Amino acid sequence: MNVTIPKRSGAAFRLEQGDRLVVIDPRGCQVADLLAFNADDLNEVISSGRTLDYAETIRLTTGHALYSNRSRVMLDIIDDTVGTHDFLLTPCSYDTFHYFYPDLPPHRGCFGNLAAALEPYGIQSDRIPVAFNCFMNVPVDGTTGRLSVLPPLSKAGDSITFRAAMDLVIGLTACSAPASNGGSFKPIEYRIERA
Repeated sequence: MNVTIPKRSGAAFRLEQGDRLVVIDPRGCQVADLLAFNADDLNEVISSGRTLDYAETIRLTTGHALYSNRSRVMLDIIDDTVGTHDFLLTPCSYDTFHYFYPDLPPHRGCFGNLAAALEPYGIQSDRIPVAFNCFMNVPVDGTTGRLSVLPPLSKAGDSITFRAAMDLVIGLTACSAPASNGGSFKPIEYRIERA
């Protein structure tokens, strides 16, 4: 059964080794920030730097793994109907809203939503790293290296499926930043398929 994360909010939950996590964009053009912590040692956390180093690409999709800060696989990507995600940009926050959207009402963003959702698991906000941004479309200019944030390429019903390589605490959001979601905010769904 799919669980819905309402727009501009977040959730946290346990994922056991071997379980599959299916993250779904039910309406299309919506980003979901994903974090993973080792459930037995919260100091081990998903790492953008390690993952990109081992993958030798920023285009992570089916067949790639997401690594921890200790160079261990946390999640394997086993299915992906979109093929475009981001692992460069940090979760949006009050500060990034003030910086990028000074004329809009401030919002705690994915950072605040992740912090609130993960707090019951003993994870404080200062431990939140760069998230794996499911469906986020961040092209990099080949000449200047400049990053752009464009609307996601995901269509209604698109998904990405991960398999847990260890017991994990997962944080997941329905992103709150206007540019990341094509100017609108929609829910995200997820489903856990137990091993």
